[in-house]
Amino acid sequence: MSDKVLIVDDDPAVYKLLEKVMHSNDLETTVADSGLAALNLLKNHSFDIILMDVMLGDMEGFEVIKRIRSQGDQTPVMIVSGRNEDYDSLYGLSLGADDYVTKPFRPLVLGAKVKALIRRNKSQVLDTSELIECGPFTYNTSTMRFYKNGEEIIFSSKESSLMLLFMKRPNQVFTKDMIYEHVWGNSIAIDDNAIMVYINRLRSKIEKNRQKPVHIVTVRGLGYRFVP
Repeated sequence: MSDKVLIVDDDPAVYKLLEKVMHSNDLETTVADSGLAALNLLKNHSFDIILMDVMLGDMEGFEVIKRIRSQGDQTPVMIVSGRNEDYDSLYGLSLGADDYVTKPFRPLVLGAKVKALIRRNKSQVLDTSELIECGPFTYNTSTMRFYKNGEEIIFSSKESSLMLLFMKRPNQVFTKDMIYEHVWGNSIAIDDNAIMVYINRLRSKIEKNRQKPVHIVTVRGLGYRFVP
């Protein structure tokens, strides 16, 4: 069965091109030409990835991502936008998007990125260990739900990948290159600022004071260490 892609874009020329690229990669597509249409589809249908434009007729793609994540939906989201300012990409990532691709895009690269993101997200579901416990933290890999002291915390798929990496190897120092390899994969380039965005998002969710973190600790000049 083909993996399913939800394309959220109101420009027929763009979403037809995206459909063509996805079909060439043996992916099944559904198109939503507005934010509201996308949200309504997600109420009754599941997808393996969402390709999200920022400029939609009824609302910004950023708002759609906010609503998706607030409902606990962890479907991977890749923003595909003509807006190429650093602020936009970092803002999108901070809301829970998993990647940000600017238009015009290279079809072969986009297809590879989409398939890599789907593959890495599915690898979490196939983890053989049902519960991972580390200090006050518990992660149920079968339901992809995360808890601190028994209280659930909602993560995006990339946040989940990063937290799983930390929980499986507590007290190990992770360089940014190691995080790239384990969370994004070698084939997907991402800048240092994006790593910092995800670290800050995790800290805001698991630390009592993200300005003085005790669980995700910066090791100056090297990277980060997770302390249970």
